[in-house]
Amino acid sequence: EVHLVESGGGLVQAGGSLRLSCAASGLPFDDAFIGWFRQAPGKQREGVSCISSSDRSTLYADSVKGRFTISTDNAKNTVYLQMNSLKPEDTAVYYCAADPLLECGLLASTNSWGQGTQVTVSS
Repeated sequence: EVHLVESGGGLVQAGGSLRLSCAASGLPFDDAFIGWFRQAPGKQREGVSCISSSDRSTLYADSVKGRFTISTDNAKNTVYLQMNSLKPEDTAVYYCAADPLLECGLLASTNSWGQGTQVTVSS
């Protein structure tokens, strides 16, 4: 069973930075697809970023390109999302998702999700 635990959320002022972590277990971490999604109140969940742990290829939503960076530490089975230049519209619950088979474009269909971590950006 895949188990994902997010951490690193919090309250930050606009322009600030946060780093989210997602610790994973129960899957072949060095050959999986791991992504970050977010859901703001009253809005649908949206994909933020995704990485292939095998070849380190990445995808980003247009809204976060140039501000967010996704990375992995395969030795620690952990994925990070470095978020810089945060904006109030980045406020949401951020979720980690992972799957050994579903590529980034299909990762939203996985059954493996973390519990989420709240990110709040004040103006």
